[in-house]
Amino acid sequence: MSKHLPIVAMRTGVLFPGMSLPISAARPQTLRAIEAALRDPDHHVFVVAQRDDGEDIDPDGLYTIGTVATVGSLQRGLGGARLVLEGQARGIAVRVTAQDGYLVATVAPATEPPPLDAKDPTFVALHREVRDRAAELARKRGVPEDAVEQMLQQITDPGQLADLVAGYLDAPVAERQELLEAFAIEDRLRRVVVLVQRQLDVLSAQADIQSRVKEELGGRQREVYLREQLRAIQKELGEGDDGGDDALADLKARLDALPLEDVTRKEVNREWARLSRVGRESMESQVIRTYLETIAELPWGTRTEELLDVAAAAKILDEDHHGLGEVKDRVLEFLAVHQLSQGRQKKGRILLFSGPPGVGKTSIAKSIARAMGRTYVRISLGGARDEADIRGHRRTYIGALPGRIINGMKQAGSRNPVFLLDEIDKLGVSHQGDPASALLEVLDPAQNDSFTDHYLGVPFDLSEVMFIATANFVQNIPGPLLDRMEVVDFAGYTEREKLAIARDYLVGRQLVDNGLAPAQLTLTDDAIREVITGYTREAGVRQLERELGRLARKVTRRIAAREIEHATLDRDDVRPLLGRPRVHPEKANREDRVGTATGMYYTPAGGDIMFIEAAPMRGKGELILTGQLGDVMRESARAAWTFARANAAWLSIDDHVFERDVHIHVPAGAIPKDGPSAGIAMATAIVSALSGRPARHDIAMTGEITLSGRVLPIGGLKEKILGAVRAGIERFVIPRDNAADLDDLPADVRDRLTVTPVDTLGEALAITLRDTTLQDGRLRFAAGRAAEPPRLAH
Repeated sequence: MSKHLPIVAMRTGVLFPGMSLPISAARPQTLRAIEAALRDPDHHVFVVAQRDDGEDIDPDGLYTIGTVATVGSLQRGLGGARLVLEGQARGIAVRVTAQDGYLVATVAPATEPPPLDAKDPTFVALHREVRDRAAELARKRGVPEDAVEQMLQQITDPGQLADLVAGYLDAPVAERQELLEAFAIEDRLRRVVVLVQRQLDVLSAQADIQSRVKEELGGRQREVYLREQLRAIQKELGEGDDGGDDALADLKARLDALPLEDVTRKEVNREWARLSRVGRESMESQVIRTYLETIAELPWGTRTEELLDVAAAAKILDEDHHGLGEVKDRVLEFLAVHQLSQGRQKKGRILLFSGPPGVGKTSIAKSIARAMGRTYVRISLGGARDEADIRGHRRTYIGALPGRIINGMKQAGSRNPVFLLDEIDKLGVSHQGDPASALLEVLDPAQNDSFTDHYLGVPFDLSEVMFIATANFVQNIPGPLLDRMEVVDFAGYTEREKLAIARDYLVGRQLVDNGLAPAQLTLTDDAIREVITGYTREAGVRQLERELGRLARKVTRRIAAREIEHATLDRDDVRPLLGRPRVHPEKANREDRVGTATGMYYTPAGGDIMFIEAAPMRGKGELILTGQLGDVMRESARAAWTFARANAAWLSIDDHVFERDVHIHVPAGAIPKDGPSAGIAMATAIVSALSGRPARHDIAMTGEITLSGRVLPIGGLKEKILGAVRAGIERFVIPRDNAADLDDLPADVRDRLTVTPVDTLGEALAITLRDTTLQDGRLRFAAGRAAEPPRLAH
């Protein structure tokens, strides 16, 4: 007869009939099922195993065959319950349904085939074999002999014996489930005897391994004892080797010469006393000696004499790197403070160089060390996931070592190096700790004068170290760690800066790397500029250097083949050597178009222009946006659309036009785009499309807009304008608050541009739309009417 029973799912076990199994229940579905069973007079549940160990109980993830059980003693606790399940009989889940937050199974009784004749010799032998092997397994696990015999005498039924033994086997869930599904008693007994024999073999192997380990340890202790005797005999005969004693004496002399604090001196003396007591051949002796040698190798009092000549340092920085004025100024200010204070300013500085890859963050740190006359140490933190990478391991662990900070100081040999923490934004977190949290003490000038490595166990002064960290994404650095560093932003290089870097640094380096003399290859500025614009698109210069290397190798091959003796490459010579260009920057339109405005954008790889296209069409007055636009850019388009609808009369737009759909597309469609700075361009394209007036093709525009028509400032103006100039545009409309940013442009570029700062969208439209002016507060068109502009919100 079928029963409807709540389901208790087991993730790591299988309950057999006749067994009592204590469990802990914490999952909500299991707890609800237990409560439902307690409301039933029989307290029955259906216990079934899960096919996986997932947290959720899925009907499809449960086995069909389980055990009907009774809920025994129950103890409720915080967040769960402990109870005992008493297996009654096998059952088959015919159907599983969800009810009130738990699963209910329609359980049909499992019908077992009739057993074989109890007098059958084969069956009797199998039954006896199971009893004997089970008794042997229990004895090897430490169960008293009397308890084993008493338990086996109480069970005479072969099926109950098989279930009892199966319940105590250490086997995977899948194998125990197969035993539960074996209805035939003979088949069940055969499976059980195989698993019991396997357990016996495992226990036998473990016993052999433990025996061999004890023998080996005993042999090592004997060897240590004999070696000590041999050393004593050699000493009496005058045949001993005093090399080890000389090394210890040298170590002692070095330790005594160190200018250590009292707490450190006390720890060193304690460890030396321990080393003197233990035998030289013992493992502990090697651990103590390694620790003392680490102490002796650290720069406790060694300091590098600094170069405090600001002019000489500035010359070195300019020799190694082009541009990077803010970084150089920060370093020279630091040197100036040292120079005027006569070196009394001992506190180090902690800088964070943030910017895209390839802009010189790592290499400028090495130049800073050279300019200051300090030693240079670099460690890469990319992928570090263990706190011990920073703070070291405690000496209680075998093979313990100091952390990378102390190792770096040992490598520097000076207590005031330039210490580069590369890729600090790529630190990981694992169950072994958070290395970013361990860096909080290292990078805090108020605390790092007593930095304590777990391995050393004594304070070490890091206050004179100049720490420099590098990162690509500042947002990936935890807030407390970022707060301890002075951020220096590295913007991507402009085309002009890349040209200067290639001409002054990269070309000469690639000539040397590819075996060419300076007279064998000459690159004109036009050739380098062609490589920059046609074959690279990056913020830094790594790809540019690779492409210049390709050019040099092409020439090297031809010179080695005696085809030429030297080469001078111009713009037209680049493509035959490097192939077709792989980068295609936008070019300005050649004529005015209705519904097409020219905007500007900025990425870490540089600035460029983009075209915003708007087209009205038959529809229901909806705005359609395409081109992989982000949320902020979509909001800019909707703000421009709302402005046009709210000020249709002032803009000379027929109200009936708004009954049509407007489709806005921003090529290229495969590139994601976002940001608020396309507001003016969006508004220009929409107003141009709805009014039928062409937008000027020779003007590029940028600026965020509001519903009331105000124009707000944006970022990256320098890169945007330089990208537009490269595309052939020299007239610009920008927010008035960004006018001061024009000073960042090179003087020769700034002098030939026409830039109009604006406060309102009306001023912008008067410039960006053809034949449009703003007179006496009114927007006037060459052919049309005028209306009052909307009042701006302030």
